[in-house]
Amino acid sequence: MTLLYIVLATFAGGLLSVLVAASLTVAVLARLVKSLVSLSAGILLGTSLLNVLPEAFESRTAQPQTLFAMLLGGLLFFWLLEKVELYRHVHHHEGDGHHHHHHFDAEQAGRGGLTVLVGDSIHNFCDGAIIAAAFLADARLGLATAVAIVAHEIPQEVGDYIVLLNAGFSRAKALLFNALSGMSAVAGGVVGYFLIGSFDGVLPYLLVLASSSFIYISVADLLPQLQQRLAWRETLAQVLWLGVGLGVAFGVSRLLHGAH
Repeated sequence: MTLLYIVLATFAGGLLSVLVAASLTVAVLARLVKSLVSLSAGILLGTSLLNVLPEAFESRTAQPQTLFAMLLGGLLFFWLLEKVELYRHVHHHEGDGHHHHHHFDAEQAGRGGLTVLVGDSIHNFCDGAIIAAAFLADARLGLATAVAIVAHEIPQEVGDYIVLLNAGFSRAKALLFNALSGMSAVAGGVVGYFLIGSFDGVLPYLLVLASSSFIYISVADLLPQLQQRLAWRETLAQVLWLGVGLGVAFGVSRLLHGAH
């Protein structure tokens, strides 16, 4: 059953992002992404600091100093991956207020399109392995982790979709590329299940590595996008969506501790 849960959870992110992208116009997606970025930042931060890290530090097989070193190493690792454009996150589009030069997205999805797709596939594969590690540690923790990843996956994949459309891709072709990239999470989940399941002792370290991924995405990618001069209504909306995300993570944390 654990493997089934992992496959369903990893499949959900890719499927939901494609369905959202296919059902809405680019203008609506652009507005939706702004809210989802705030929501996913709250969920990722809350999940990592309230759920995943506490679970890892409750383990009796790993020393706290070693886990903190793993957290530091993970943050630096994901920073290096993004430096070589293999762990990038796309949440923008032409005219989104980021002040990119004209045809920026066409260049990103044209000349660098392969790198974007390869990077997203690697990112999704890692997400799948993270979900597998969480489910192997605790089914409820796996659910919390899957919710956090799906919350981030939707704006990420929608952002990729918008970039590809701005570069001249047809809707069908852009959706196909997004779907193929999203399915790499399923592969990561299945591989993670069989590899991690044989080494229970590494679970705390993998959970810390997962947390470092969530924290890095939130602090280095999502929160900076919210640091813009906006009208008070838009700022309030950002804070509210961030609070909703933290609330979701806190609610799941209460359920987890109640189960223990």
